[in-house]
Amino acid sequence: MYKVLIVDDDPTFCLMLKSYLGNKGFDVKEVFSAGSAVKAAGEQQFDIILTDLRLPDFDGIVLIDKLKKIAPGVPAILMTRYGDIRSAVTAIKSGAFDYITKPVNPDELLLTVNKALEKQKAEPRKDTGIRTENLPGSYDYLRGTSEPSLLVEQYISLVATTDMSVIIQGESGTGKEYVARMIHLKSHRHSKPFVAVDCGALTNELAASELFGHTKGSFTDAHADKEGQFQQANGGTLFLDEIGNLSYENQLKLLRATQERKVRKIGGTKDIDVDVRIIVATNEDLSANVAKGTFREDLFHRLNEFKISVPPLRQRGEDIIQFANFFLENANHELHKNVSGFNKEALEILLTFSWPGNIREMKNVIKRSVLLSNADLITPRELPAELMLKTPVSVSSAVNTTDLKSLAETHEKSTILNVLQQTHFNKTKAARMLNIDRKTLYNKMRLYNIEG
Repeated sequence: MYKVLIVDDDPTFCLMLKSYLGNKGFDVKEVFSAGSAVKAAGEQQFDIILTDLRLPDFDGIVLIDKLKKIAPGVPAILMTRYGDIRSAVTAIKSGAFDYITKPVNPDELLLTVNKALEKQKAEPRKDTGIRTENLPGSYDYLRGTSEPSLLVEQYISLVATTDMSVIIQGESGTGKEYVARMIHLKSHRHSKPFVAVDCGALTNELAASELFGHTKGSFTDAHADKEGQFQQANGGTLFLDEIGNLSYENQLKLLRATQERKVRKIGGTKDIDVDVRIIVATNEDLSANVAKGTFREDLFHRLNEFKISVPPLRQRGEDIIQFANFFLENANHELHKNVSGFNKEALEILLTFSWPGNIREMKNVIKRSVLLSNADLITPRELPAELMLKTPVSVSSAVNTTDLKSLAETHEKSTILNVLQQTHFNKTKAARMLNIDRKTLYNKMRLYNIEG
């Protein structure tokens, strides 16, 4: 029986958690202060610790740091309210396993506890393009609060309890793998492997070997038997990213595997039974690919039992600042910096930029800005110049109407004009933001007939 220590100064809340977890087979002890938790952890061994962020003597982050020394290796989960999420992220970077928000959802609580108890069983990463984990202990945990984000979360919870195949569609960088992982973690397969395969990183020949395995001698470089990713994911979830990159031949093999729940290694003579849930992701319109004949219609309908469209960041305005703060905390930890936030002008730029690279682009922008910053707050000076464009030039749409030289000039003129508008035509500030001197700025303004 697993032993759980609950630390919270609300006796009623502690009693509720103790009753719930007790009914699930856990041995629960509750204490009402950080000091009492330190004492309890020193007197007996616990398998997991649940602590509130705000405690009467010292906060949960300090407590977790102390418990790391008293009970090393025991996972701690922080319980906090939405307003303290930044502190929760800091706690994770300091050694907490994860956090859950109050009011606590019992299913989420149990799922997170089970994840923590399973963390030692996580398998190592596999070959390039393949990632295998039983239960990932940490990843970009981006829970948006905008209406589109909440709808995605609702769909995740709805489909997770089933074994339906899922197509996750969205632009590059929107967090499609996060959606797939959350479906897995909320499913009855959560204690089994989650195997992610980047189909875009695999050649036609390598894809078949990676997915289905091969026998020794089946081709030139087959020096030993190899277990495919279907077998690696047996009992769990197989996530196929950029599914549209699979060749027509491999699509047929995938269709057979999903329909018959059997795979056959390259060069093999026997079928192998597999029990795998399939989740795929694409930044393309697979139905359009079906119409063009580049994607099998029968496979499309087999996979399309449920579809989740992940909205681009530009449609999730309420999430932008939340995500920016999340990446700020990550960058501070990774770069050993202590930037506390963004000034008003920088926030306005983040909110008005269209983020064509979505969450992945934002992560890189924030990390770069933290690296450049020598102050408490990030200003427009640390942000890339292209963010000054409220609607960045699209190469794909413009390349057919102008040559590359004209396109570059159009982009440069638009960038300069928007920076001047941001600085109310303060030439010194504008030159600094553009990382050029005033003389160069004046020359560019004359070249492009920009008055001011």
